[in-house]
Amino acid sequence: MTERERFAAGAEARRAVPRHGWRPDEQQRQDALLRYVDAIANVSAAKTSRPAAQAPRTALLVRDLMTAPAPSVAGDTNLPDIVRALSEHGTGSLPVADTDGRVMGVVSEADLLAVVAARTHRPTAASQVRETRPTAEPGEETAETLMTTPAVTVQPDTTVSEAAWLVALSRLKRAPVAEPDGRLVGTVHRHTLLDALLGVDATLAEGVQGRIRHMFPEAADTVEVTVKDGVVRLRGSVTGDEGARLLAEVKGLDPVSDVIDELTVRDG
Repeated sequence: MTERERFAAGAEARRAVPRHGWRPDEQQRQDALLRYVDAIANVSAAKTSRPAAQAPRTALLVRDLMTAPAPSVAGDTNLPDIVRALSEHGTGSLPVADTDGRVMGVVSEADLLAVVAARTHRPTAASQVRETRPTAEPGEETAETLMTTPAVTVQPDTTVSEAAWLVALSRLKRAPVAEPDGRLVGTVHRHTLLDALLGVDATLAEGVQGRIRHMFPEAADTVEVTVKDGVVRLRGSVTGDEGARLLAEVKGLDPVSDVIDELTVRDG
């Protein structure tokens, strides 16, 4: 990213901040947004500058890195149970899913705080905070009446760079992962996307393992993946017909720089 592009990205991020004092972690949040922009720009530049004769490479996908299964709450979950669910899962937000497992929205600590604050301090504020949501009498709120909708979701086959853009622009710490029909299948965290774009070894290892689980399920329990400085080491056993394909898949995965093959072949 050029200095001009970095300055423009920084100016855009600053314009998005409300005109009041930054909270203590605001600078870190802004820095993280700029790191997203920088990392995605570097990924794009690497793809466009690759020689035409070089073999095409495939990007990490959200399904390679997502956490599954994803916790959620039902639409009729009451406020105290939502609070307990957030605490149990150690998160600030949860998807709200219908009886078919489809994402209806997201309920967060901010949604709960707005209702509690309106109820206890400013009764007239409830309609301002929740003017676009279903109304409910105090004490009868549910996840469906409190949630933010529509939810920002990503699909399993979305590339990491595309998901990073969406999460950064939406100012989310995590996003539900949903199939095209809306069915919830996982969660992807902002820090995981950023680490993948920056080629952090632990996250790259997780992504390689995720790709193996998806494309070579029989090898998922027999192949060990370790990564150091972008170099992937594969140990374990594979069947003869899957070994070559597995190696080719991992070697062609961005941002893998090289692969050390320590696999052995077992009878199918």
